Amino acid sequence: MDQKIGLLSDTHLYAVSEQFRQQIQIAFSSCETIIHAGDITDMDVLAAFHPKAVFAVHGNMCDRKSRDLLPESRLLSINGYMIAVCHGAGSRQTIEERLYQRFYDADCIVYGHTHQPVAHRRGKTLYVNPGSFQGTGRYGSPGTYALLTVGRDSMSADLKILPPLP
Repeated sequence: MDQKIGLLSDTHLYAVSEQFRQQIQIAFSSCETIIHAGDITDMDVLAAFHPKAVFAVHGNMCDRKSRDLLPESRLLSINGYMIAVCHGAGSRQTIEERLYQRFYDADCIVYGHTHQPVAHRRGKTLYVNPGSFQGTGRYGSPGTYALLTVGRDSMSADLKILPPLP
């Protein structure tokens, strides 16, 4: 059976708002698992996903508590696929090459940092950057996220734009 996993990054929130709660409910209602690729800024952001399973890493903008509690990267095995999660750092132009050097065995690399959503393959590796969920920063886009579908024989990612709240 296919598993849908919600992917987000770069929330950059210092407090969880009702608007954020509504957005995650709309975006991730079909997901039992969430992967956050860093720049959480505050751990309360992850608590908003309860009771879903949440896997997260810290990013360069996280507070001290987030950095102490979350790893810099992690590897997950889902339906036999290895998924690497890392916020990323440095130049946008070479971030995927640097991540591949580090996680060359991964079937999928989920990252953030650039605020630019991408979902594409290079060779056997699926690269997914869900973009900035809140659309922050001068390089930001409108709020974006991704849905990763992991089946027995395939894995794919769909980029999504946060819909306006009613």
